[in-house]
Amino acid sequence: MKTRGCCASICQCFFEYSTPKILVIRSFKVGTLNRITQALVIAYVIGYVCVLNKGYQETDAVLSSVTTKVKGIALTNTSDLGLQIWDVADYVIPPQEESSFFVLTNLLITLNQTQSRCPNRLAKTIVCTLLFYNDVLLKSDYLPSGVQTGKCVYSTVDKTCEVLAWCPLELDKEPPNPPMLADAENFTVLIKNSIRYPKFNFNKRNILPYVNKTYLEQCVFNRITDPDCPIFRLKDMVTEANEDFQTMAVHGGVMGVQIRWECDLDMPSSWCVPRYTFRRLDNKDPVNNVAPGYNFRFAKYYKNGNNEETRTLIKGFGIRFDVMVFGQAGKFNIVPTLLNVGAGLALLGLVTVVCDWIVLTCMTKRNIYNEQKYSYVDDFQLVSNSFSNLRMTCSILIMQRIVRIQPFWPKVIILDKSPVFSNPL
Repeated sequence: MKTRGCCASICQCFFEYSTPKILVIRSFKVGTLNRITQALVIAYVIGYVCVLNKGYQETDAVLSSVTTKVKGIALTNTSDLGLQIWDVADYVIPPQEESSFFVLTNLLITLNQTQSRCPNRLAKTIVCTLLFYNDVLLKSDYLPSGVQTGKCVYSTVDKTCEVLAWCPLELDKEPPNPPMLADAENFTVLIKNSIRYPKFNFNKRNILPYVNKTYLEQCVFNRITDPDCPIFRLKDMVTEANEDFQTMAVHGGVMGVQIRWECDLDMPSSWCVPRYTFRRLDNKDPVNNVAPGYNFRFAKYYKNGNNEETRTLIKGFGIRFDVMVFGQAGKFNIVPTLLNVGAGLALLGLVTVVCDWIVLTCMTKRNIYNEQKYSYVDDFQLVSNSFSNLRMTCSILIMQRIVRIQPFWPKVIILDKSPVFSNPL
């Protein structure tokens, strides 16, 4: 019996067909809820999708190339180097990088290094006690400054390990403050940026069509007076990132130059212009300020009077500028327009579902609405009801016909008191 009931239920569900039923509810609450929800959906589709997000446009990502050219002169006067002029060939290292450039702002110099033997630096982890017998190291090892020779020699007043290295060793000390190349804040850089949107065959560069050679030789970027000038003063870029150039120049750092191209190609091409922003990229944590800034070492080699290879070791501190280009272009296309319009119509269809759920579950008259909303009709019941209605209709028609037919009785006409029968028809 249970199996038959289960099969009957499955068959009943399989052979059911549901059709929408329109139920008009005249209610202030329900009507207000429906119209407000529809208004929100329409506002979202028109305001956000179409106007703000430009859902009617096809988009393309930017392709970009960046080149830079730094200019400026700095003057230093130190005990090691004396009076020296620094130009772009001295402080831009390397001369060209991909979408970035480095400007030297501070340095530690070790002069006249040759490959020879010398005492290692004094340190708590490198001592000559209990490990030596007759000033001979029992075990040789590698140190950051060179290779141990196995001997213990004096460095000033204390003994330390002798190393084979570039001597004299580099001094481990803090960089000069203020920085040696303090004049670097007045250096300028020309950033040339060319972009392309291949899908729309659109090309442009940040040197705009109205910019001529005369203007380019004298302009410097300023958000108010010269927002389209591609020449930037280094101090201005650091200041816009809420940093102090002289403080940053002591240990160095990493700056980001962000160029954003947002182009609406349905508008004139002159509206497509770059927007520049600046920010510091390296982590500057005042609490945990371990290994701050940005630095690296490089050397200048030459031959001394004894024809020995000699070098000047420079630990350079400076600011690295990374140029990052972002952008997107959009243009009208019928395909995304139809897709977004269809999505909006689908959202409008959801309004009915939401309102139905609220009416049938949250309203006080939900039981009445449920009775009116759902009706169940059996196909066989419809057939039997149809036959019953047909028999009833036929009976009624027959009765009406019988009532309307006059009885076929002879009419009696009396003439001279003699009965005469005549047919009324």
